[in-house]
Amino acid sequence: MWFFAALLVLAMGGVAVVAAGRGAPLSEAYDDRVDATVPADGPVTADDLRRIRFPLAFRGYRMQEVDALLDRLATERERRDAEQADAEQLDGAPADEPPTADGGAERA
Repeated sequence: MWFFAALLVLAMGGVAVVAAGRGAPLSEAYDDRVDATVPADGPVTADDLRRIRFPLAFRGYRMQEVDALLDRLATERERRDAEQADAEQLDGAPADEPPTADGGAERA
């Protein structure tokens, strides 16, 4: 019985030493947030949307639904960018430029 009591005291002492920070150090904490973030300035491109991965949390989210939405948004963005590029080629001016007072696009 004394043997088990001593063994229990030693085990509890070992746990206390490790919990106090002595002994082998714990591994370094790391940031588990995603590395790929959307740019803070400028437009969000289709590739930016495809690169996004959200970290999971307790009672997280349905990854398939979020990934499907991001793929849809990226496809819509590509289509819009292609339409805008076609319009720019036809007009010779960016489609986002506001029209001038005479109704036409302002040319440089």
